[in-house]
Amino acid sequence: MKINIKCFLAIAIVLFFNETINAQYGYGNGYGYGGSAYGRQGSTLPRVETPPSKEEPKTAAQMVDDEMPNIIEAIELNEFESAVLSSVLKKYLQQRIEMRILELPREQMIEGLKKITKKQDEELKAGLPIEKYEAFVAMQKKGVAKTKKETKKKNKKKRKSKD
Repeated sequence: MKINIKCFLAIAIVLFFNETINAQYGYGNGYGYGGSAYGRQGSTLPRVETPPSKEEPKTAAQMVDDEMPNIIEAIELNEFESAVLSSVLKKYLQQRIEMRILELPREQMIEGLKKITKKQDEELKAGLPIEKYEAFVAMQKKGVAKTKKETKKKNKKKRKSKD
């Protein structure tokens, strides 16, 4: 019996010290088996969530480019007319944006925007055929969606009358 007790004590002491060594040096911890001998390893740096970045405001060119397909469809422009309209709109939209950035007094802002609109209208009259210019002005008053619907109705009527 003495041999069994000595073996038992020896095994118990080895196991006790083994657990102490594992705890002290990070061996084991339930993660070291079959993988890393050093257990679970993580970053010592705290995880910081980054706040969502603010979207930068669109430029005049981006705004016009986003709307041009709708405008082209609504008033049925060809490539030359759409290029003229796009360049004029970009130019004068940029000027309107710059006016707003200046934060002028209300009276000066209204006067400046009226001048920009007048110049834009003159340039569009010179660059577009009169019926396309009038269609564009009407589209500005009604809105793009309503003008698109009306254009589609006119096209359907034309197709039916041809048949």
